[in-house]
Amino acid sequence: MEHKFAKVNSMKNIIPQVLQIVLNISLTILALVLSIMLVIELVEFIQMLFSSEKRDYKDFLANILVFFLYFEFITMIVKYFKEDYHFPLRYFMYIGITAMVRLIIVEHEHPTDTLIFSLVILVLIIGYYIINITPRARPGVRKTKDTP
Repeated sequence: MEHKFAKVNSMKNIIPQVLQIVLNISLTILALVLSIMLVIELVEFIQMLFSSEKRDYKDFLANILVFFLYFEFITMIVKYFKEDYHFPLRYFMYIGITAMVRLIIVEHEHPTDTLIFSLVILVLIIGYYIINITPRARPGVRKTKDTP
């Protein structure tokens, strides 16, 4: 009977480690793909900048915001590895705000949609503010007299 419990405990330790490795490999591949797409977007941006054909400013702004979306996703993956396999919530909010600004710039034909997108940005900013004023509990960090 004791032997079965040892196997179960050993599986409880091995399964999370294997899944963590799979996740880390997948995120590394995703970061590489996003980096390639970031460079492609930068090349398109430079071509658009020096192109002689007349382009709409909305396309120009949309490309800049797509560039920042790639940049923010890559930054979030970097932070994941730096912060001991934890995604900071604030990066998801940055990405959400940038995506909503892009939607407002690209698709602003319907005033109701634009208002809803603006309200989503407001909610994300309020959420970001709440996150910043809330004290963070981090595992492994002990509070001393000097730490708030």
